[in-house]
Amino acid sequence: GRGSQREELDDPLTELWSNTGSMTDPRSDHTASSLANGKVLIVGGWSNNRALNSAEVYDPSTGHWIQTGKMTNARSRHTASILANGKVLVVGGGNQWNVWDSAEVYDPSIGFWTKTDKMMTARMEHTASILANGKVLVAGGRNTGLYFKSAELYDPSTGAWTTTGDMAIERSEHTASILVDGKVLVVGGFGNNGALDSAELYDPSTGVWTNTSSMAIARIEHTISTLANGKVLVAGGTNFNRYFSSAELYG
Repeated sequence: GRGSQREELDDPLTELWSNTGSMTDPRSDHTASSLANGKVLIVGGWSNNRALNSAEVYDPSTGHWIQTGKMTNARSRHTASILANGKVLVVGGGNQWNVWDSAEVYDPSIGFWTKTDKMMTARMEHTASILANGKVLVAGGRNTGLYFKSAELYDPSTGAWTTTGDMAIERSEHTASILVDGKVLVVGGFGNNGALDSAELYDPSTGVWTNTSSMAIARIEHTISTLANGKVLVAGGTNFNRYFSSAELYG
């Protein structure tokens, strides 16, 4: 597939979009992380039928992009999580040939990556959620045609991974949201029997998943947003037979 270098900015006061500087590399299936210094880190992705190991930083004050350190592994369909210390944890994903169990940490103060411990399972199209205790919950995903219900916890203080409870259902390309009570809501995605309408809750205090009410529509590649009132908005997506304009609220 082809990626795009073009970037646009939305002004909430005028509700209009304007062009800004283009990235150095066109890319899709990358991640974007808002750093503590106000800049935005773009990592990896897919371009011209290959995965990328490059990373770029966008400076809102100038509208310019600057290349920063490259990852060890080229990857797309990975996750990126901002840790409590301001560093960025990138996990899993894959390239043309491999799905990775590797993880790397980016330090914005020096612009370099360092390897950290590997996950127990190589996975892509998973979710990664920062818990209140600072640990990172990685859940689900797939490795080629094998879908996962397993979950792992990353501890930034040690760089180590530990297993935690499995979800009830294997899923990839799902979404995850932190609720006001600290639990993690996982919604939809794709599993062994196609698109999913199911949802599950993870309790960090027990490491256990429980089923919660299902959506009205099974969906994949949707978005999830936590609203100011604590409810969760799920919008759009597809089931590979049709695309959805519908949205649902949880909570």
